[in-house]
Amino acid sequence: MEKHIRFDWAIKRLLRQKANFVVLEGFLSELLKQDVTITEILESSGNQEDENDKYNIVDILVKNTRGELMLIEVQNNKEVDYFHRMNYGQAKLLTEHISAGDKYEKIKKVFSINIVYFDLGQGEDYVYKGTTNFVGLHKKDTLQLSAEQKEVYPIKEVADIYTTYYLLKVNAFDGVARDTLDEWIYFLKNSEIRDEFRAKGLAEAKKVMREVNMSPSEKREYERYIKSTRIAHGEIWSARIEGKMETEKELLPLIEEERKQKMEAMQTIRTTVLNLKTSGMENVQIASILGLSVDEIGKIIQEK
Repeated sequence: MEKHIRFDWAIKRLLRQKANFVVLEGFLSELLKQDVTITEILESSGNQEDENDKYNIVDILVKNTRGELMLIEVQNNKEVDYFHRMNYGQAKLLTEHISAGDKYEKIKKVFSINIVYFDLGQGEDYVYKGTTNFVGLHKKDTLQLSAEQKEVYPIKEVADIYTTYYLLKVNAFDGVARDTLDEWIYFLKNSEIRDEFRAKGLAEAKKVMREVNMSPSEKREYERYIKSTRIAHGEIWSARIEGKMETEKELLPLIEEERKQKMEAMQTIRTTVLNLKTSGMENVQIASILGLSVDEIGKIIQEK
């Protein structure tokens, strides 16, 4: 199977070109279950490349024909506070794209699309969607738009005003493509596009994202990026191992002391059982006194 360029590196270099918008459009269309057409790639303080973080976080901000903003972020290494990062990212995006004095209705709809390559949170799925709804505390009903709001604004639900989150936990994908979105996730995980895949954008990705298409300079840069990513992953893994070893080193004396105390307690019980038995006491009586089962008493006596 032919290898293709990693999606996060393609976001940095290839997919920002207008000729390649069709690739991102395909991915977004499959994820959002609606046809998406990109009008432009926008810049924000959130998606400008940071040399200190160039291998860890990659993102791209696009605007579609509806004026909606779609922030696609790829996170390679584990961040415990990544949920908070998602919240901060969408909040900052909203403030960046409204001018002072504008009416609140000018606020853009935001889609926060997060592709992570680590285990985030606790859940069995590999694709999650988050929306904002208002549910009554007493009636348990979901607050809806009024007739006037429906007439004024081109939306169907209150949740359409607020940021919609998508979280793709790529490493949790089992590798079986059951639908066209799964075909994209298969590609995100393996950097491979199977011949039978029919998802929107993948046919174009298969052409423009081939490793063999890269110039010598692009290939060197790509190899440096992959190396940096692996080094970063290795540093994190090493830090975890070192931390675990240090913790085990600190706990070892405590564990040894606990083991010693358990052995001493068992020896005391054994001596007590044998003494009581020698005095003529029955197993049932010994068990009742010591809070053990009759079988446990019998086993101690047999092992003397």
